[in-house]
Amino acid sequence: MNMLSTFIKPMHKEGRRFVAISAGITAGFFLLAWLLPVLTFLAWIMVGITIWVYYFFRDPKRFTPTREGLIVSPADGIISLIEPAVPPEELGMGPEALTRVSVFMNVFNCHVNRAPIGGEIISIAYRPGKFFNASLDKASVDNERNSLCIQMEDGRRLAVVQIAGLVARRIVCFSNYGDNIKTGERFGLIRFGSRLDVYLPDGVMPMVSLGQTMVAGETVLADLFSDEAVRLARKD
Repeated sequence: MNMLSTFIKPMHKEGRRFVAISAGITAGFFLLAWLLPVLTFLAWIMVGITIWVYYFFRDPKRFTPTREGLIVSPADGIISLIEPAVPPEELGMGPEALTRVSVFMNVFNCHVNRAPIGGEIISIAYRPGKFFNASLDKASVDNERNSLCIQMEDGRRLAVVQIAGLVARRIVCFSNYGDNIKTGERFGLIRFGSRLDVYLPDGVMPMVSLGQTMVAGETVLADLFSDEAVRLARKD
């Protein structure tokens, strides 16, 4: 890896028009600055905004662990919640509470979402809603969301839910009902900050702790074959 590749990352195609719009506005400000020099400062601010928009839609390569049974993080961000909760009713996974692990993404995180486990997508359900701060617990119930249920080869099911936030206003899902998806494969994104919830299969404990930084497609969130208790961490 060279120095350039450290800072220059591929951009997801969903971001092209947003970067083009921002770049066009920036060019317009620079043209106007020839007549009104006071606008030069705003033009340079737009340069920064354009760079941020590109950076928001970056889509770097990830190195997903391949050992069977590993569940990986679906998003970049931090673990904001670990608690028992009933999966979204529209997925038809029943009324029993499962362990829910929430990954909160701020506006500086990569927002491409990746499948936490491989299997068949047996249900996709979109539900409109509100736009509370995605870090709040009630966001899982009240906010706009898109839910996927993935069935693994052994018949166990896992739910992953894209949740819109205070700034996010657009959930994008690339996958379809009946698709067979691989662990770490891209399945969607959420524009401008939000959260993903993972509902683990019954009896599976998370191997992460509150506040831990996650890397989508790489950080191991849980292990189907582990009997380790809930993992605790020390904050230094």
